[in-house]
Amino acid sequence: MTLTFVPHREDSLPLHLVDKPGLAALVDRLDPAQRAWVEASGFEAGLGKVLMVPGHDGGHALALVGHGDEAKRARQRFGFAKARAALPAGTFHLVSNLEGAELEEAALGWLLAGYRFARYKDAPGPKAGLIAPAGVDAARLEAIAAGEALTRDLINTPASDMGPDELEDAARALAARFGAHLAVTAGDDLLAANFPMIHAVGRASPRAPRLIDLAWGDTGPRLTLVGKGVCFDSGGLNLKPGTSMGLMKKDMGGAATVLGLARMIMALDLKLQLRVLIPAVENAISGNAFRPGDVLTSRKTLTVEINNTDAEGRLVLADALAYADEERPDLLISMATLTGAARVAVGADLAPFYSTEPKLSDALRTVAGRVADPVWEMPFWTPYEEMIEPGIADLDNAPSGGMAGSITAALFLRRFVTQTPAYGHFDIYGWQPADAPARPKGGVGQGARALLAALPEVLGL
Repeated sequence: MTLTFVPHREDSLPLHLVDKPGLAALVDRLDPAQRAWVEASGFEAGLGKVLMVPGHDGGHALALVGHGDEAKRARQRFGFAKARAALPAGTFHLVSNLEGAELEEAALGWLLAGYRFARYKDAPGPKAGLIAPAGVDAARLEAIAAGEALTRDLINTPASDMGPDELEDAARALAARFGAHLAVTAGDDLLAANFPMIHAVGRASPRAPRLIDLAWGDTGPRLTLVGKGVCFDSGGLNLKPGTSMGLMKKDMGGAATVLGLARMIMALDLKLQLRVLIPAVENAISGNAFRPGDVLTSRKTLTVEINNTDAEGRLVLADALAYADEERPDLLISMATLTGAARVAVGADLAPFYSTEPKLSDALRTVAGRVADPVWEMPFWTPYEEMIEPGIADLDNAPSGGMAGSITAALFLRRFVTQTPAYGHFDIYGWQPADAPARPKGGVGQGARALLAALPEVLGL
């Protein structure tokens, strides 16, 4: 993968990013032969469209990339990134009127367009290289792209090669790279350490459940990220149909996303104390699997009636959140591929989030568009609390009725965060259903860039 900018070269070709008015002005400045070439090509500066313009020596003199119109750009993020695959091998430098957030989006999109998942077969990437445009923080964008690539790689890897062991290995490699501390509690040790629901969900698999605990930094505000690490979700005894099981390798997308965000934070050396907690399990079936009708006692001592073993993510998150809450961090975030209801509500492109902290909500709304990482706030709607309260236990893991499924799941999680005022929860999809600019079909990070951009405002960095 080529997720970095290339070094400066004096012989790099100009890459002109032009909309229709800009195209007309540029064509007027070309020599007659080049002007005739552009006019004969029918190039109209459509978003991401490419035209190579020859020089007098028979080689290329410059490249044109269409920037489309405002309406097209509003409907498609990273439109400039489409050009990368269409450009020939070579080194280019960007010529444009972009600045600020628009320039950053173009530059980051270029980097992300270099991503390929090549673990199981060759997947050649684009051959064109771009010199970092003036006006962008190249190191920051490269760190963000590397974090996103980590998230995508983890999600794209099938469960045969990405179980709790391998997820731990990924966290361990990340910790080693950035000098973080890693502790892991696994198997029956989870019971001794009072993580009963993580143990209950994962005990049916021969791949031992575990809680992965990464810590980095010793000064500044405290940020804790909790990511759902269900490495494969069969549904348990409430077995999923085959059509619903096909994408369940991505059910650790929350864990993948917090690890990607953690990589960004550590690579950028943000002045904070970071903790990452990942309950890593496989929701499998065997004689000792937890059952519908069981009542589990959580780390927080709240009892939970199991009305569907396929609503397991909130169970493992609950123990991890309760543990995180005991430390009372300045900001606590959970990320999970938690409910299909969230996807029904907002589709695959938006990352819905819930927040108890107005400063977090305001910051996310402000920065999400700027960093091309769309989010949408959903309500912690307190009147729905009674929907998660069954008759024989404190909580119900799968309320009947099919209403407000994402909200009731978020309310369930909020019950386990009682000492930390600033809590945010993301109910992400973690999957790109079809190829899009800078986002090939497959695993994708959601919400991480928006959170990264929001941290200075929320934590006072």
